Amino acid sequence: MGVQKQTITPGDGVTFPKAGDKLTMHYTGTLTSNGSKFDSSVDKGRPFSFTIGVGQVIKGWDEGVIQMSVGEKAKLLITSDYGYGARGAGGVIPPNADLTFEVELLQIN
Repeated sequence: MGVQKQTITPGDGVTFPKAGDKLTMHYTGTLTSNGSKFDSSVDKGRPFSFTIGVGQVIKGWDEGVIQMSVGEKAKLLITSDYGYGARGAGGVIPPNADLTFEVELLQIN
């Protein structure tokens, strides 16, 4: 249970975020069970910014993205307890759904 990171494209291997850093990312989120896409900053044409390690995002992101270096593209496989759990989200993520995110760490601000 938790989060598993699979590197797609390596980053610089040197510049890693730490808790409290503001990050800018691209992401595409899908349901692991059927591959159905529920959200994508890529499709919206604008990156997503947030502060890592302070609970602004799901636990799977806080624990998975902090392992990435700038420029890295990775797949995060997130079990439901590290995602939205029994409550689901926004009518598009069912309760207890495992999630898959393709994420790219664009910059640490």
